[in-house]
Amino acid sequence: MADHADKRAACSLTAEGCAQRVERLRGRLGKAGLDAALLTDPAYIFYFTNAWDRVIFPRALLVPRTGPTTLFAMMPLPDDVYADRRVMYDGQFVATMVDDTHAALLEKVREHLQSVGTLGCDRLALPWMFDGIDVHDLNPDMFALRRKKDADEVAVLRHAIGGCEAAYATCRKVLRAGLSEVAMHAAMHEAAVNYVGEPIGEFGNDFRAGGGMDGGFPRQRAMEKGEIAILDLGVVVRGYSSDNCRSFMVEGKPTPAQAEAHRRVVEALKFCESFIRPGASCLELYRKVHEMIDGVNGWTFPHHLGHGIGLRTHESPRLNPHWDDTFAAGDVITCEPGLYGDDLRAGLRLEQDYLVTEYGVERLTSFPLDL
Repeated sequence: MADHADKRAACSLTAEGCAQRVERLRGRLGKAGLDAALLTDPAYIFYFTNAWDRVIFPRALLVPRTGPTTLFAMMPLPDDVYADRRVMYDGQFVATMVDDTHAALLEKVREHLQSVGTLGCDRLALPWMFDGIDVHDLNPDMFALRRKKDADEVAVLRHAIGGCEAAYATCRKVLRAGLSEVAMHAAMHEAAVNYVGEPIGEFGNDFRAGGGMDGGFPRQRAMEKGEIAILDLGVVVRGYSSDNCRSFMVEGKPTPAQAEAHRRVVEALKFCESFIRPGASCLELYRKVHEMIDGVNGWTFPHHLGHGIGLRTHESPRLNPHWDDTFAAGDVITCEPGLYGDDLRAGLRLEQDYLVTEYGVERLTSFPLDL
C-alpha cells in the first residue's frame, strides 16, 4: 500500500504548484484583456489542477481573470484535485457514453459563461457553441507559460525518466541475438509501467537493431549479433514526456569503428554540458556539435541536437538549425548527438535530459552510456 501511495505521489503535481500556475495564467488573461480561459487539453488540465483520467472522459477547466476556478467532469474527482468548484455533466447514463461527449461537456460549460465576453481557448473553441462570446486562441500564451518548469513538474519528469531507466535495465538483461525486437519492446514496456505505477502514454520512437538513423517501431525480426540497437524512449507520465536514448550492442564487443563513434558521441554530450547556460545560443551549440562529429570517418550526424521536453515530447527551446532559440533557467531539455554509417551496424545515438539552472545544467538522467 505504501509503495502504491508513493508512486501516486510521484505522478502528482502539488497544490502550491497548481495555484502558482493558475495565477500566472490570470496575469496573462489580464494583459490580453480576456475575461476567462477555457482549457480542454487533458495535459493542461493536469498542469493546473492535478486532475488526470482516461482521455475518453473529456474535461474542461474554466479560469476567470478573477474569481473561483471551475472544473467540469463526467466522473467524480478525487480529493487531490485542485479546483475551487467542481461541476458534473451528463456524458454517460448507466455507464454508456453519449455519442458526442465533447458537445455534452461544452453545453454544461455554456451555463457558466453568462458574464464572459472574451474567452481564451486552447483547442476546443467551437464558435457555434459560444454565441455572443469573442473567442481567442490561447495556445501562444500556454506555450510561453509552460516552458519554465516548476519544481513539482520537474519531479514528475524525473519519475518518467526513472521509467525509461527501468526499461533500459531490463533490456540489458534480455537483449541477445535471436530475440525479436517486439519481445524486447514488450519486456521494456512492462518494466516502465511497473516502475511508474500506472499506465504510461507514448513509449518512444525507436526500438530497432541495425536500423541506424531511420529507427522505428519494433518488428517481428530477430536481432543479430554485432548490431547496435538504438532505443529512443519517451515514457509519458500524465502528459509529461521524458525523452532518453541509449544504444546497446546485441552481444559481442564493439568493433574499433563502433567504439570510436561511441567515444565521439560521448565527447559531444560532455561539450553540451559545458556549454549550456541561461542566455547561451541553442543554434550555436548545434553548429559546434555538428562541426565536432559530422563527417568523421564518413559517418553522418543528420538530425537535430535536441529540444525542450515537458507537456509535449518536443517543445521550446529547440537545438536545431531551423530555430534560433536561447537557453533559459527552468528549461528541461534533451541533447541527443548521434553518428550513423554502414560500418557501425548501423549507428548509435545517446541522449541525456537536463534541467537548465541559473548556473548551467543539472543532468536528470543517470543510466550509463556504455554500449
